[in-house]
Amino acid sequence: MKHGKNYRNALAKFSREEMYTVAEAVAKVKEISTAKFDETVEISMRLGVDPRKAEQIVRGTLALPAGTGKTNIVAVFCAGEYAQQARDAGADIVGGDDLVEKVAGGFLDFDVAIATPDFMGKVGGLGRVLGPRGLMPNPKTGTVTLDVAKAVTEFKGGRVEYRTDKIGNIQLRVGKVSFSADDLNKNVQAVIDEILRVKPASAKGRYVQSITVCSTMGPGVKIDPQRTSDTELVSA
Repeated sequence: MKHGKNYRNALAKFSREEMYTVAEAVAKVKEISTAKFDETVEISMRLGVDPRKAEQIVRGTLALPAGTGKTNIVAVFCAGEYAQQARDAGADIVGGDDLVEKVAGGFLDFDVAIATPDFMGKVGGLGRVLGPRGLMPNPKTGTVTLDVAKAVTEFKGGRVEYRTDKIGNIQLRVGKVSFSADDLNKNVQAVIDEILRVKPASAKGRYVQSITVCSTMGPGVKIDPQRTSDTELVSA
């Protein structure tokens, strides 16, 4: 794959093979960002788990200390008083059977889907539509709940959902290049600490195999798992 001049210039400013502390990696990402727009900063983590085994799927949500720099579009499947609660909390899309039908027809213009438990029988039928995009509501992530107002507020305010993909990777937005280095450091560290906290008991060997941060248009900068604030990241 060919890269542009700015990308090649960025590569010249650091070693792709060297591993940095969180603070050093964040500083590099900010330094080598040259895009004319405010690039998103993402973290990618490769975990030593087998996602084919249900007990080794790493999944949950966390609130980033400094937010994501993006306001999520939230859809809520509910009816009655819960619909009004969702609207009052700032939900962008609220509906019951009508929303189920709309999504079944291909409507997916939202970032987070929340549902009350009574609607999960119908929403569950949307698995082929919502599942591949990581939008299926789930009690484990707080997106199946009767407290829709709280869920809407949290997801509009910077709470993010994470889940291992089919080969054990987790990728999350952690802010914008325009964020201060301190805010990006806090967000990156929060993700690392959270992923360690939810380590599956059945995971064997090295749990966190690699950590990389990058901006939208920039190359990845490696973080040394042994130089994060938690030395257990590399424990067996």
